[in-house]
Amino acid sequence: MGHREDLLAGAQRCLLEKGFARTTARDIVAASGTNLASIGYHYGSKEALLVEAYVQAIKEWDTGLPSAVAGAAAEPAADPLDRFEAVWKRIIEVFPANRRLWALSSEITAQADRLPEVRAALARAQPEGWAGLVALFHGVDESTVDEKAARTLGTFYAALLNGVMMQYLFDPESAPTARELAEAMRTVAADIGVAGGR
Repeated sequence: MGHREDLLAGAQRCLLEKGFARTTARDIVAASGTNLASIGYHYGSKEALLVEAYVQAIKEWDTGLPSAVAGAAAEPAADPLDRFEAVWKRIIEVFPANRRLWALSSEITAQADRLPEVRAALARAQPEGWAGLVALFHGVDESTVDEKAARTLGTFYAALLNGVMMQYLFDPESAPTARELAEAMRTVAADIGVAGGR
């Protein structure tokens, strides 16, 4: 690996160990075996490097998630609500192993207001995540998810995912189960069906 990759790997380790606000440039240098000048040369600023490291960590989580849910999720042709529940069951099961990443997500979101480059980098990365969530919940290849589906369904699943994971961060005991999430969807779908038939 070159300095750029070493910095990214070191920054990712620091983020997961110390968080965004507490990670210093010297921490990253120590973790990566590089030097302070490399940060500016390759990334422009410590903040830009940390955001890139965070986006990379999310992509790695997102890439690994389909294989994590594959064993439990229903086949794409199965009942959509059964698949919805099965996918949620596995997401919730693997949550403890990714708790630090979700806590980091909350911290970085809070930094977005004071750091425009953080907000811009996160905004650029979001559409790819939306498409990945649509593919996961619908059992389709991500390359088949069009922009409209990513924007509508993807943002819906992202909102659910962020909300559920936030509840698990605060209090896992009172956070919704996969079954409860599926039951809520069934209720909403039934209510919409009744309203649509009027």
